[in-house]
Amino acid sequence: MNKTDEIASTHLGKKVSGSETYNPSLLVAIPRFENRKQYNIEENNLPFEGQDVWHAYEFSAMTENGVPVTRLLKFKYNCTSKFLIESKSVKLYLNSFNMTRFGSTITECLKICKTKIEQDLSKKLETIVEAHFIENNAKRIDIFQNFTNIMNFVDEKTLKLEKFKEAPELLKTKETDEEKSYYLRFDSLRSNCRVTHQPDFGDLFLYYKSKKHILEDSLIKYLSSFRSEFHFHEECCEMIYKRLNDLLDNDDELFVCALYTRRGGIDICPVRRSKNYKPDEVLTLGDVKKFARGSIKQ
Repeated sequence: MNKTDEIASTHLGKKVSGSETYNPSLLVAIPRFENRKQYNIEENNLPFEGQDVWHAYEFSAMTENGVPVTRLLKFKYNCTSKFLIESKSVKLYLNSFNMTRFGSTITECLKICKTKIEQDLSKKLETIVEAHFIENNAKRIDIFQNFTNIMNFVDEKTLKLEKFKEAPELLKTKETDEEKSYYLRFDSLRSNCRVTHQPDFGDLFLYYKSKKHILEDSLIKYLSSFRSEFHFHEECCEMIYKRLNDLLDNDDELFVCALYTRRGGIDICPVRRSKNYKPDEVLTLGDVKKFARGSIKQ
């Protein structure tokens, strides 16, 4: 077991009772460098910008009089942080608010909880974490509407997939005469937790602008090769970005966003993009005050 897996196993794969009272010590931070080093991603010269956006759908606390308060919590932090936060530790930490009393009103309760969550996560991750509670009547904002299902570009009757461990050699490109933009959605992303080996499902949204055309059938084969991979969500997104970035030219635009479905009441949405591309979708997804969705699964 390497150092990352050892740290991640603090709670993962174990029966943990959690805490009946607010307890920030439950949080576990995992260093990003081991996986990045494996895929030649330089910590001091990242080939991308981006954020990790989280949604916790089952946050609850109480006022001083025992009035229950339940909201959707959204928080984010930058991918330049040295650490990512382990998801089960987040669940245990947030559950520790459930029976803890804060403030005389619902508004005051939420304000206190928001402050504590931002401070606790920021301290643990050694970076700035921004959090917000989404009101229960908030409007859903649909994003990535201009992205096309990648399966529309292939004949599924003749498409044959045989590799289900990450296989970048499956990716094929074709040179074209002019620069073109591609907006693609892959709705069958699956990988597995690196510790518990439980499956994680999601939608992958890919944009790139280049004279090189990444053949869609090769993309499907490559993205499907993650089905037997064991990595955290954020790691998968970065691995995919790095492999595609290696195929393209330096000035090409590239954007990869993995919107995973919720597990244990929490979903994680990592976003990675080239420094010359800033789409509106990223600004919307990264706005903690907005409830943005990419598909019916989220």
